[in-house]
Amino acid sequence: MKTKIIFLLLAGLVISLGTGLYLYNVPDRDIAGSKSDFTLSVDALVDEYLLNPQAANTKYLDDQGESSIITITGPLEDISEDFNGQLVLLLKSPSAQAGLSATLNEGSILKAADFKKVEIYTIKGVIRSGASYDEDLEMYEHVILEKSEIINKSK
Repeated sequence: MKTKIIFLLLAGLVISLGTGLYLYNVPDRDIAGSKSDFTLSVDALVDEYLLNPQAANTKYLDDQGESSIITITGPLEDISEDFNGQLVLLLKSPSAQAGLSATLNEGSILKAADFKKVEIYTIKGVIRSGASYDEDLEMYEHVILEKSEIINKSK
């Protein structure tokens, strides 16, 4: 009886460790090397989320909540750094109520000084959350794009 219990405990431990190691070592999704599912302007994406967030989520997210890969083009309004030291670009038209906040991949070798606010950037990434209006704060929230890569920039 003791042998069976010890065997079951060891089997459970081995299965748990194996599962944990597998999940830890699963490769990240290759956003830069993958084809975009959608290509649009920052204003078009923001408008979709502000007009009908449910329809936008249905369009850009699959049944498990995994985002489509999207390519967005828009003017650079601001550059900042998050708590992990990653660059965050805010693409937003001057007259727009909200824009797109794109966190560049950890491997990005670009620095804040490499960016100019007058330029138009094209960025590819995946959506973490859509634009919305926060009634408590009385302000618009930006679309958040993760795992972003810069595809192009122009003046």
